[in-house]
Amino acid sequence: MEIDWGWIADHTDSLGEHALIHLRLALLPVVFGLLISLPVGVLCRRWGWLYPPALTIANVFYAIPSLALFMIFIQYTGLTASTVMIPLTLYSLSVLVPNVVDGLASVSEPVRQAATAMGFGPLRRLLRVELPIAVPIVIAGTRVAAVSSISLVAVGQLIGQGGLGYDIIRGYQLSFQTQIIAATVLIVVLALVTDAILVTVQRLLTPWARARGKAS
Repeated sequence: MEIDWGWIADHTDSLGEHALIHLRLALLPVVFGLLISLPVGVLCRRWGWLYPPALTIANVFYAIPSLALFMIFIQYTGLTASTVMIPLTLYSLSVLVPNVVDGLASVSEPVRQAATAMGFGPLRRLLRVELPIAVPIVIAGTRVAAVSSISLVAVGQLIGQGGLGYDIIRGYQLSFQTQIIAATVLIVVLALVTDAILVTVQRLLTPWARARGKAS
């Protein structure tokens, strides 16, 4: 398979622009998903009966094919970025909600009791003790959600909002393999770079883990 490197050099600007659009469409839903999952996860951890129905609802959304969900929302939000980002936000919940709950569950009862004995109220204990300890598990779910979202955004080009998906579909229409390969490679690179950044964020937010690793 021959790659037209000249075409890639001539279209660096457009590929870069599409990559930035792709990132925006992919990562904003993950941020929105986190903003929803954190309070939902806290509530599910506090009232256990709430977790099964919340997880079921999230999984039902995840089971709906992405294109079908785009078609549902297109009736309300039209051919806009929201039509792509809302379904991707819903998809992220099936990963993020369980990870938030599992992260909070990883905080041992003695740690909670110690924080309470030090005068921490429920909110302060949550923010200063429980969420920091839950960070590794929450970030692990965020990494999965982010990589999945970056992959799924390309499908959004079928309704005119796909970032690098434009180059994949355009390359297919023109039977031009170089454009397809260039866009696909860029999507993989975006996923790898995003994953690496999230790993770095986790390390920065959990300095005690680095110290424990050095001590061992």
